[in-house]
Parts: sequence; C-alpha cells; structure tokens
Amino acid sequence: MSAPATPPVKLRPEIVALPAYRQGKTVEGGFKLSSNENPFDPLPGVLKAAQAANEVLNRYPNGFAPELSARLANRHNVDLSQVIIGAGSVALLAQFVIAAAGAGDEVIYSWRSFEAYPLLPVMSGAVSVQVPNRPDHGHDLPAMATAITERTRLVIVCTPNNPTSTIVTKTEFAEFMALVPSDLLVILDEAYGEFVTDPDAVSGFPLLASYPNLVVLRTFSKAYGLAGLRIGYGLGPTAVIDAARSASIPLSVTHQAQQAALASLDHEGELLERVGHIAALRTTIWKGLTAQGWSVPEPQGNFVWLATGDDTNEAVAILTRNGIMARPFHPEGIRISIGESESVEKLLLSTEEIVQNLSKRRAAQPVR
Repeated sequence: MSAPATPPVKLRPEIVALPAYRQGKTVEGGFKLSSNENPFDPLPGVLKAAQAANEVLNRYPNGFAPELSARLANRHNVDLSQVIIGAGSVALLAQFVIAAAGAGDEVIYSWRSFEAYPLLPVMSGAVSVQVPNRPDHGHDLPAMATAITERTRLVIVCTPNNPTSTIVTKTEFAEFMALVPSDLLVILDEAYGEFVTDPDAVSGFPLLASYPNLVVLRTFSKAYGLAGLRIGYGLGPTAVIDAARSASIPLSVTHQAQQAALASLDHEGELLERVGHIAALRTTIWKGLTAQGWSVPEPQGNFVWLATGDDTNEAVAILTRNGIMARPFHPEGIRISIGESESVEKLLLSTEEIVQNLSKRRAAQPVR
C-alpha cells in the first residue's frame, strides 16, 4: 500500500517538506562503504564492558554520565560543568541549535556538508544559510563570516568536512574567529577528528580557553567504533552547555554506551592503532584515485570524495554492480568510506571502470 501524498493530520509544512534522513545502503556479498563506519569488530574489552551493563537493563541510566564526564573533563583540562554527553554528536548539535536559534533566527554552515545540518534549524523554527564550498571542496570561511547578520545565532564549522573529507586549518579558523562577533555561538564539529594527519589542521580543544563562544563536538561512533551505541560529547562554556542540557531528551544516553565509551578510553592505544591502519588505507586509495586521473581533495576523514557531478548516478551504478555500496549526493558527488583492506582492490578497479566508461561516453558525444 503506497503512502498518501499528504499526511492525514495537521503537521508543520516545513517539516513535511524536508527530505527524510536516509541511512547508507548495504549490498549483499559486497562492501558497505556508505556510512563512514569503523570496519573493525569491537575490541573484546569494550564488548565485555557493554555486555556487563546489560545486567541493569531494568534501570534508567544516569543521564549526566558522571563517570565519563569526569574522565573527559580531566583529559581535556576543563571543569566538569563544561562537558556534555549525548546520543551521538549530531544529537548534541540538535540540542545546541534548539538552545540558540528560534523562529526567524539563522544558522550558517558550509554546503555541501553533513546532510543532517539542513534538518536541524527547521526543527527549531530557524532558517538555514548555506554558504557554498570553495572549488577545492573546503569551507569558504571568509564567505561564511560575511553571511553573518543580526539574525545569526549559530555557525557550524565541520572539519574534516563530511562528505568532502577536507579540513579547516589553524590559520583559517583563527582568521575566521577574528571576524565572528564574540557573542555568536560557533560549533566546531570534529566527528572525524581522530583520523586527521595534517599538522596544519585546526583542533578545537586547545582553543576553548581562547574563545568563550566556542563549542567543540566529538563522537565515539567513528574512530572508537561505537556507532551502534550512539554516544558523543561536547566541550564548551558552562552557561552554553547548561542551555544545551536543558534542550536534551532526558536519559537518552544508555548505560551500555557510557560503559563502552569508558572502556574505549581504557583501550585507546589499540583503537588508535586501528585508526592509523584506516588512515594508511585512505592514503593508498587516494593515491590510486589520483593516478587514475581523479581530482580528489586530500582526505582527512575516514572517507574520500569523488566529484562526479551529473555522472553521479552512473558512477554509483558501476560501484554497486561491482559490490561497492557508496553514498551518492546527486548531482555533486560520491562519498566512499574506508572499509576493510579487502575492499581496496575492488574499489580501485571500480573507479577505473568509471573513468573508462565516462571517457568513452564523452568521446562519443558530438562536438557542439
């Protein structure tokens, strides 16, 4: 039975008009490289901690995650009141948007960027202001600063940017913050921060003491491999953190997630070895793509970006036929996650086939 064209009840038209968030698809017998997941199985110690937490499934979790919050406060040399734990960094971002921006206010972010960004301002009644990426697919921070008006309540900076895998440098961010009003909230979304190897990339944690309007978001979903448990954290000024806490859904972070995050910090050395392995595969793939003739921004997340433009659907069809499930963003490009080592050869063979097919098609087109 097909869904009705219009809802049977009265709903907010701006919400109904939004495209629903879609998860990355899988392909049977192939490689799922569509969701930026960590391909490694959980470490035994992390799995054991999460399973032990099952013994208290009949009890509500402590919504403030005090043990994890204290651990993170000590780790980053901030007050406990400056730490907030949420059901993933995107859930926290939603809380900050709700806390900062209401009807008629503006939220600025680069585009294309994380596909959930356009959903969040609408939910709070605010308006998205999308600033196009530079030709090299990075943030155009000067343009973002120029877009700030009296109605702007929040600016999101995503580094490494999802889906283009580009970073914001230390210098770029410092110049940007010099242009931003000191009473305007800036969110530095560093969900993929652990994968960064560029020494010039900005890191938000050391900057918290310098900018009283800055909040930094991180997640345990990517580098730490806890995507299935949904847990992330933010650091920022106490008053801003308190406001976001007021906008949260109570008790949304499970006890299992909290214990798994703590165990992940205990086993961080092993986990970061895996991150290094993923980064090495990323370099191999990037070099392979550039050798094939692709113009690919040097990736700093656990994914690469192919700017396939109007050929996106055809390119995705070739990848899927070869057992590679990637994430298309038509008509701009394709995001491909770094997966298992075994996926690399098949991926590069597929991208070579895309190059050959598109070259043949373009050569066959009449000159106008």
